[in-house]
Order: sequence, then structure tokens, then C-alpha cells
Amino acid sequence: MVRMVRPHRLPTPDRRSFLALTGISTAAFVLGGNVAGHAAPIDRPVPDNPFSLGVASGDPAPDGVVLWTRLAPDPLAEDGHGGMPARDYTVEYEVATDERFRDVVRRGSAVATPDLAHSVHPEVGGLEPGREYFYRFRTGGEISPVGRTKTAPPFGARVSSLSLAITSCQAWYHGHYTAYRDIAEQDLDLLLFLGDYIYEYGITSANLRRQGAPELSEAHAAAVLTLEQYRLRYALTKTDPHLQAAHAAAPWAVTTDDHEVENNYADGHSQSGVSTEDFLRRRAVAYRAWYENQPLRAASLPKGPDMRLYRRLRFGNLAEFNVLDTRQYRDDVPADGGVPGGDRNDPKRSILGTYQEEWLYRGLRRSDATWNVLAQQVVMALIDRDTGPGFEFSMDQWDGFPANRERLFRTLTDYNVSNPLVLTGDIHRHSAAELKEDFGDPDSANIGTELITTSVSSDGNGSDRDHFAPIWLGNDHVKLYNARRGYVQLQMTPSEVTSDFKVIDQIEADDSGTVSTVARFVTEEGRPGLDPIGGGRP
Repeated sequence: MVRMVRPHRLPTPDRRSFLALTGISTAAFVLGGNVAGHAAPIDRPVPDNPFSLGVASGDPAPDGVVLWTRLAPDPLAEDGHGGMPARDYTVEYEVATDERFRDVVRRGSAVATPDLAHSVHPEVGGLEPGREYFYRFRTGGEISPVGRTKTAPPFGARVSSLSLAITSCQAWYHGHYTAYRDIAEQDLDLLLFLGDYIYEYGITSANLRRQGAPELSEAHAAAVLTLEQYRLRYALTKTDPHLQAAHAAAPWAVTTDDHEVENNYADGHSQSGVSTEDFLRRRAVAYRAWYENQPLRAASLPKGPDMRLYRRLRFGNLAEFNVLDTRQYRDDVPADGGVPGGDRNDPKRSILGTYQEEWLYRGLRRSDATWNVLAQQVVMALIDRDTGPGFEFSMDQWDGFPANRERLFRTLTDYNVSNPLVLTGDIHRHSAAELKEDFGDPDSANIGTELITTSVSSDGNGSDRDHFAPIWLGNDHVKLYNARRGYVQLQMTPSEVTSDFKVIDQIEADDSGTVSTVARFVTEEGRPGLDPIGGGRP
């Protein structure tokens, strides 16, 4: 039995003050999510080209998906409203079995309100499981681009294969989104985005690496702090055509890391020294902008500074995806900075928080899926960063929370959880690691496998090797290190998972970079670990 401890949770300011701050009405949520199907239509002239930010779908279930779009005829308008008047608009949607919409199976409407930057998130049900669909939106005579989505297989169904990709970290100003150009050409069942969809830093001549980028106004280049600024940064990011194409090509399941709010934040703790109250106000508007710009269900509606992101997606008997949130509930950096033998090892420390831990362990114990996947943000494997006889760990990753990691690993072993597979982002490097029962003993049993995707664009072109390579590869359980940009593509079957680590030769000059596979591994069912295909340790 895993013994749970209840980590300290910061007090938050009064809820009403946050609702007043964020200005979100219950009606806006209901109308934008198409909950109130009887709402009167709102027919008004709409500015030309309102679908400039594209379309998206997400969180597929056997009977449906959530759809998304945001009306923004002038997406970079500096007030953050995308060029839309401050009025409500009806947005209709259609879902069909064919791309030409000859066989429309679902129709409906949602109301785009100024409260949510004229975004809508209709949840479409009544669809057939495991089937491809096409969707589009219409408002005021304007029709959106067509999106492709796919429902999940029936619960418990035998599933022969699943194709997915994982991405993370896409600082717009560091380079072009060539990875998404390649992803949009794949036939994927799911894309998992693992954090850092935007970056909150100011855009300056020193950090702008994306050549050919348009000249930005002061409002777009400024460091992001306010609701309007978060909206502007999402709009700037989502104007990228390759990102739009990837959203339109397959359903996504998204989660945040830190830069959607502020670098390395922990629960209500800012790393920039502001008060808890001020930081939570910032987190409230950041989460609101995140919701406005992602294909998320009503279960993830933010309530002030709080947003429920952890959730499960099930794909028949083949895979269960536990989408985690390692930011919102974590304990802060230890008071002693994490010195060996110090507060880092406090058994009360948690990166997930009590309730998410309990939710995760309960689900893992009950799961009968062949592959049990944790889609999450920061590196779980132990990484000793001291190349000498000592030890040095990152307090921002799971190494800063060894007691939480031990509780998780104990759950995996005590309950014989089948084929744990951890999917991770954050570090802007491709890596792959075997999760050990005892990281101090290279010969100890593998209890799981971790696949870490590099960034889409953050840190620019990168290189095959950098100064961190000897540190990471000095840990015997690390089987891959590459510091170029790209993504990871996975093919999952009942017998194995094949992981292809894709890299791009350049992303700064333009979006014509060449995509190649730098490493390929197989993880066999019942044998956690990494078997390289076509060579040794890259």
C-alpha cells in the first residue's frame, strides 16, 4: 500500500476577487461550450476572415471530441480581441464523415463572447468510435478551414495499432515550426502537447532568431503579464501556418508547463519574487488565455487561478493516457536549495499534489490497458549532473521530488502496472531513459521507459551534441541525447512501441529544413526498456 502524505497548499485570495479580476461570466462558458443549445441565435455582420487562427479538435472519446476555433479577423490587434467588436456572435459547426461534407452527421452552434476572446469549445457527442471525421465552422457567411479529427476506439475494444506524436516548447521567436509541417503530413490518431505552447519573455533583437519574422509592435514584443498580453502572444504563435495545419490534421491532448505563466513557477510561488497574491492573479489571467486558445472540454474551465488539467484518455484495451499537471500543485524549491541529504528528501514533497497523486495511483491500480502512459512535463529519470564523485540534481524536475517519484514507482511495482511509458518535454533535447527500480544500481530492474521530446523551436537550431551531452550520457540509464529541434513519433501495438526521434537540420533561416530520424527504439510489451534499431547509443 502506498502511504500518501498531504503537502502544504498555499492559501489563495478570495475567489470573488479573482472572478472580478478575470471577468469571466458563467454565461460565457455555457454559451461558448454549446451547453445551452436553446440559446437564441445571434445574427450580426462579421468582419472578413474571422477564422485566421484556424481550427482544432481535442480530447477524443469513443463518442466524440471537443472542437475549437476563435474569431479573430485581425489576430494581432493590440487590444487582444483579434479585431472583433465587443458583441456576441453565433458560430455554427458541422461534422461529416467526408471532407466535402456530403454526409453531415452532426450540426450545432455555440456563442462566441468577448469574455472568452470570441473562442468557442463545442463538445460534439453521438459520433461512432474509432472513426475519422471532418469538421468546419460558419459565422456570418464566413466558413472556416476544414479540420480532420478521429474518435477513440470503444472502451475495452481490441486495438491493433495507434499512431501518435509528442511535441513541446515552441518559442515563436526562436525559429520556424518546421516540425509541425512534417507532423501535418502524418496520419496520426493523436498528438500530445507537453507544455510551453508560448513563452512569456519579451521579444528582443537579442533573442529573435526566426529570420523573416514580421516587425513586431511594442505590445507584441513586451514581456507578458496581463490578459491582453497573453492573448497577443497566443495569437502571434497561432498565426503560424504549420501549427494551424497540425492542429487541423489530428486531435490534440494538451497540457501546460511553466512558460504559459512564468518560468519555473511552483503552485503559487513565483520565481521572480512577487507576492503569492500578485502571482496568483497573473496565473488566473494566464490560465484564462490558455483555455481561450486550446481545444479543451468544459472540465478544464479555469476558476480564477485554478484549472483542472489532469485527465485520462482511453484507447480501447491498447493504451490509457494519464495527462498530468506537474506545475499547479507542486511544492516550491527546498529552502536549502536541495543540497544532498537536505530538504529535497522530505517525504512530504510532491510534484503532483495530494489529490492528483491519489487520482493517478487509483487509475494505475485499476487499469487493464496494455500500455499505461504518463503524458507529463519534466524529466522523471534521475539525472546526476555532477560528472565527478558527488551528486547534483535539478530541483525543477522529478529529481527535486524523490519521495513522490518513489511513491509512483512503488505503485507501479506493487500493483504490477503493465508497461509504464512516460512521455516528457521541457528540456529542448531528445533523450530516452530506462526508469530503474534503483537508479544507484545500473543492474537493477527496469520498471518503465521514458521518451523525452526535444523542442519544436526553443533554443533555435541546436546541435547533435552540446556541453550537456557528457553530463546526461554519464548516467548509464540514459540511452539517447540529441540537442536539435524536432518531435517524437510513436507507433503503438499490443506487442511493442516503436519511437522515432525526428530532428530538423535548421529552423532559423526559414521553414524549409530537412527532417530526418536520428534514433529509433523499440520497447517490447512486458520488457520495459529501450532496444535501439540500427545502431548503438546516439
